[in-house]
Amino acid sequence: MPQAVITVKDLVKHYTEIKAVNGISFEVFENEIFGLLGPNGAGKTTTLEIIETLREKSSGEVMVYGLNVEKDNNEIKKIIGVQLQAAGYYPALTLSELLVLFSGLYNVKVDTHEMLKLVGLEDRSKSKYKELSGGQKQRFSICTTLINKPKIVFLDEPTTGLDPQARRNLWELIKQIRAQGTTVVITTHYMDEAENLCDRVAIIEKGKIIALDTPDKLIDDLVEKGFERKKKVKDANLEDVFLSLTGQEWRDE
Repeated sequence: MPQAVITVKDLVKHYTEIKAVNGISFEVFENEIFGLLGPNGAGKTTTLEIIETLREKSSGEVMVYGLNVEKDNNEIKKIIGVQLQAAGYYPALTLSELLVLFSGLYNVKVDTHEMLKLVGLEDRSKSKYKELSGGQKQRFSICTTLINKPKIVFLDEPTTGLDPQARRNLWELIKQIRAQGTTVVITTHYMDEAENLCDRVAIIEKGKIIALDTPDKLIDDLVEKGFERKKKVKDANLEDVFLSLTGQEWRDE
């Protein structure tokens, strides 16, 4: 039986009269890629931020590797990696300088070239953060989550705004992160992404989990109910055609 590294029980988060998270429970197992799916405003990002100790809960219990998010938040921060949004970086610093800065906060040493190479940015080490394109900033944000060699990485919509090459390459990077023994928790609006990456997914709607299982099981359950696609699914899609014609290497937008 796999070990549960994240345990969420009856989690509630209210903002005055708004119930952002309304009594959800789930577990994330060691070394899996777990997806939180849902429309905008469903409560998935709020749930992530509570687990990451970035937001206080209203009630319920959240444990990370046996540590309580309220009592042991400093210890939890040492073993997780959190994808920052653009506002979390100093725009005038170079990528190498930013990596050195963040490594100092974690009291670890990093090979900045190798870190940037993971996300195809080794040639931009001397570029200032503000000079990057949107896609490059997204890739760099994932790079920074790995600085402290975390046990769990949290990625909030990591491929938003990326071109097809960068998107597929980041899928492979996420799989590599898991292959090295790291648990990955991801949110995404791309269902093909969740289907390709996630071992299990929880679908959240209006602050409640309405389904939780493997992508294959959820799809099979729908088909058993009589669901049929209006258009026959082919062995490839337009994105496959695009990548076949243009290649799969990283691009500097």
